[in-house]
Amino acid sequence: MGAGSSSISDLASNQYLKRFVSTEVITANDPFWNQLLSFTFSIPDSSSDYRLLEESVTPLYMELLQNHATSGNVAALIRVFLARATELKASAQCDNVFTWQAYNALFIVRCVCKLHIQHLSEEEVIEVVQTSPPSTEEGGVPEDNSNLVEDLVTSLVEVIVDVPLVDLTYALHHEATTTLLVLTSALVFASGELCYLTILKMLMTGRASIHACLFVKTLLKRFMAQDKPPAKDGGGSVVLGLASGLWNVLTLGLVGNGEDTTKRGPESPLASQSVLLLLVLANHYTADRTTRNPYRQALLHAQNFHDPAESTPTQAVATFKLEFATLYKTLCTHLHDDQTTLLLYLLLHKNEDFRTYVLSRTDMESLILPILHTLYHAPDSTSHHIYMSLIILLILSEDDSFNKTIHDIPLKNITWYTERLINDISLGGLLILVVIRTITYNMTKMRDKYLHTNCLAALANMSSQFRSLHPYVCQRLVSLFETLSKRHARLCESIKMAEDLLEESENDMPDALSDVSVLEEVLRMVLEILNSVLTHQLAHNHNLVYTLLYKRHLFQPFSTHPNFQDVTQNIEMVLSYLMGRLETTKRDPGVQDVQEVIQQGVLHLPKDRLKKFPELKFKYVEENEPEEFFIPYVWTLVYHKSGLYWNPKCICMFDPSQPDG
Repeated sequence: MGAGSSSISDLASNQYLKRFVSTEVITANDPFWNQLLSFTFSIPDSSSDYRLLEESVTPLYMELLQNHATSGNVAALIRVFLARATELKASAQCDNVFTWQAYNALFIVRCVCKLHIQHLSEEEVIEVVQTSPPSTEEGGVPEDNSNLVEDLVTSLVEVIVDVPLVDLTYALHHEATTTLLVLTSALVFASGELCYLTILKMLMTGRASIHACLFVKTLLKRFMAQDKPPAKDGGGSVVLGLASGLWNVLTLGLVGNGEDTTKRGPESPLASQSVLLLLVLANHYTADRTTRNPYRQALLHAQNFHDPAESTPTQAVATFKLEFATLYKTLCTHLHDDQTTLLLYLLLHKNEDFRTYVLSRTDMESLILPILHTLYHAPDSTSHHIYMSLIILLILSEDDSFNKTIHDIPLKNITWYTERLINDISLGGLLILVVIRTITYNMTKMRDKYLHTNCLAALANMSSQFRSLHPYVCQRLVSLFETLSKRHARLCESIKMAEDLLEESENDMPDALSDVSVLEEVLRMVLEILNSVLTHQLAHNHNLVYTLLYKRHLFQPFSTHPNFQDVTQNIEMVLSYLMGRLETTKRDPGVQDVQEVIQQGVLHLPKDRLKKFPELKFKYVEENEPEEFFIPYVWTLVYHKSGLYWNPKCICMFDPSQPDG
C-alpha cells in the first residue's frame, strides 16, 4: 500500500505495511500516514476474496501483535482516521482527499480489528487497540488512549448519520457500517455462556447512544433507498480531480463497465449491511432490565410520516417518522432474504403503528405472495427463514379483517405453484394450500412440532373466515386429515402389536405413545378447523361440504373416539343432514345434483342444531428467552450474508458448517 496501486499478492512485502507493523513509533501527525493511506486497492467484495486477503497479511498481523506494545501504531492509525472523519463531518462538502484517506484508514482499522477479535478476547482487543507507546519521539507524555475504542465507535455512528451519502462517500458509509458489524462481533468468538461485552455496551449506554434514534432512521432509509454503488469510471480520465483508479476505490469496486455482478453479492451492499447492523443492534440487550436498548426502542416506536397522530407528550421513548409506504414496498421486494423477513417480523410483532399500517393496505398480496413463495420452496430455504415466514402469517392471522380480506383478493397464473395449474384462486385459498403443503413437508422431512403448531394456529385463526374455497383447496385440506388419520391408525396398530410382545417393546413404547399423543393433538386441531368453518361459514363453503361428503367415511371412526367425539359432532350432524336430503333425490345423483342439494341444504339447516364452540384464537408469544434464538440467528446471517470472511475455526456461538439458520 502507499502511493500507487496495490494487489493482495503484494501486501506481505509492502514497505509501508511492514513499517506500520514494526516496532517503530509512528505518531498520528507523521507524514507517513499520508503515504500509507494514498493507495488504490481493489477492495474485496466476497468472502473468498477476504479470505485471501487475511491469509496474505497473516505474517504482518503476527508481527503487529508482537510489536504493538512498543509502537502503539494501531492507536495512532485510529487517531488518524478520527482526524479525517472530524474534518469530513465539519466540511460543508465532502473533500476528495479526506474521503479517500478516511476510507483507506478505516479499511485498515477494520481488517486489524477483525483479526484481533477472531483471535483475542474482547478485553485483549481493547487493550491492544488502545495501547500507547512508552514515549513519543518528542519525549513527551504518551497520549491518553483509554477511551479510544469508544471514540472510534462514536465517530463511526456520526459518520453514518452526519456525512452526506453521495457517490464519493458511498464506500465510506459502507465501510463504517461494516466496521461497526466487526467491532460488535466479539460475542461470536467468545466461549462460554451468552454474555454481553464492552463494545456493545458502549453503543447502548455510551456517547454513541445519543444518536440512536437518528442512527436507526438512517439505517432504515439506507435499506429503503437500496442505493447501488456508483459506477466506476472506465477510462483514464480525471474524475472529480482524482485519477480514475482512486475513483474506482471510492466506488467500492463492485460495479463497472457492464460486468456481470450476479455472483458478487447484493445489488445494494450498503442496504444489505445496514439491515444486518440494525438487526444486530435491535436483538441484543432485549432482556437485560438494567440496560436499555435505545436502538431497539427507536425501531419499535417508529411512526408513519403521513400519520396525522402526533406522539403523545407523555411518551418516554424517543421516536422518528419515515415513509411506511416505501418501507412496506421495500420489505415486500426483498422478502426472499432472511434478514428482510426478520426485520419484517420485528416490525409486525413489536411496532403497533407499523402493524396497523400493514393491515390497512389494500395490496396484501404484495406482502403475502413472497412469503408463500418462500414456504413453497422450503427445501431451498433455511429452517429459520421458514419459521419467521410462518410466524409472520400467524401474527397477521390474529386480525379478523386480514382473515376476511385475503379471500376477496383474486389471483391468476401463480407460475411457481407447479403441483397443479390453478386459475382464479383467492389469496386466502393459496395461503391455505401452501400452509398445508408446509405441514406435509414437515411431517416427512423436518418433523418439528413447533412448526406444526404455528401452521395449524394460523389456519385455526383464519378458519372462521374461510369463504368460497377452491375445490382443490378443499381436497388438500381433507387429504391432510386423511394422511394424519392413516398415520394414527398405523401407530395405534403398532402399539397394540407391541403390547402383545411386551418383552420386545419396553424400549420403544414410550416413544410410540408420545408420537400418538402428538398426532392426536394435530388431528384434533384439524377437526377443530373444519368444525370452525362449518359453524361460521357453512353457507359460503359448498366445495368443502362436497369434499367432506365424498370422504365422509374418514370421520366416522373419530365420532366414537373419546378424544375427538365432541369436535366431530357438528361435522357428523351436517353430513348426516345432507345425506338425508340426498336420499330423497333421484336414485343415482350426479355431481351437479349433489351440489344443488348442498346449496339448498345449507340454507335450510337449523343453526341451533350446531354445537357452539369457542372461536379458535391463537396469539403468537415469543419464548421466555428469545435472545437464545435470535442472537445466534442474527450472527449466522451476518456470517453468511455480510460478504466478509469469518474464520470458521474461531467461531463459538454457532456451527458455521450449517446453512444460515
